[in-house]
Amino acid sequence: MPPVRDPAFLAAAQRAVPLVPGTVEDCCLRIVDETDAPSRDAAREYLTFLEALELVEETSRGFERRRVDVEAVDLGDAFERRVFGAHELLDALREAESLTVEEAFDELREHVPRWERDRHTDWEAEWRERTERLLNWCVTFDLAVRDGDRYRPAGLS
Repeated sequence: MPPVRDPAFLAAAQRAVPLVPGTVEDCCLRIVDETDAPSRDAAREYLTFLEALELVEETSRGFERRRVDVEAVDLGDAFERRVFGAHELLDALREAESLTVEEAFDELREHVPRWERDRHTDWEAEWRERTERLLNWCVTFDLAVRDGDRYRPAGLS
């Protein structure tokens, strides 16, 4: 999952993807050229994330921009439904009412699949970082609020 940006960045990255399907390489180069994404690898992460958020679509001919307005769609809904770990994290956050990154990681730990654990030399450090990014995307999409080092579900007073 890419580092957290604001919805304006996501809108710019979405606009960079052509309406006529383009190759992954073409789409990534366009994202780098039209946003401040630092590299092709970072652009590839954002392209995958845009797909998860249902802002772009992969077809048999490549990726294409979906004709949806970033401002008008519920990115939080797509995030919770389609980004691995988001649903489990939000369930844990709603149940606990408040979590630190470490507490949230402890809640997600059991959901990290074996292949993910085997993929990284220090999977726990990788997933602590991923948990923090998930929490910060939750804040970006108004699913959670940050209060110091704690996160709580949006809507709790």
